Amino acid sequence: MARELTDKQQLFLDVLFEEAEGVYYKAKQLAGYSDNVSTSSIVNVLENEIVELTKKFLVSTGVQAAWAMKGVMDDPTALGNKEKMAAAKDFLDRAGHKGADKVEIKAESPIFILPEKQS
Repeated sequence: MARELTDKQQLFLDVLFEEAEGVYYKAKQLAGYSDNVSTSSIVNVLENEIVELTKKFLVSTGVQAAWAMKGVMDDPTALGNKEKMAAAKDFLDRAGHKGADKVEIKAESPIFILPEKQS
């Protein structure tokens, strides 16, 4: 069950992921908090909500990362493609869209002894 937030707390969270672009101090100002209120006190109280909203933000921007990868496929010689691919891969990994891991199966004794051939 979600806890009740004050109007200022909710506004802080809303602007943090939009106009403030993740900058806590800017979100504090946009939400109408006084300069006497410390930014860390707001963030400490809203820590769990910020973590959840960050996860949702990563998931929602995963589509943009996928399109960036597609853009590299469409124009593989464009400048900055290496950096775009690395950033898009990191975004997708953190959003839960990690590529398949290589699975290697090893046996203790790779030698099989077959039964004698019947004539």
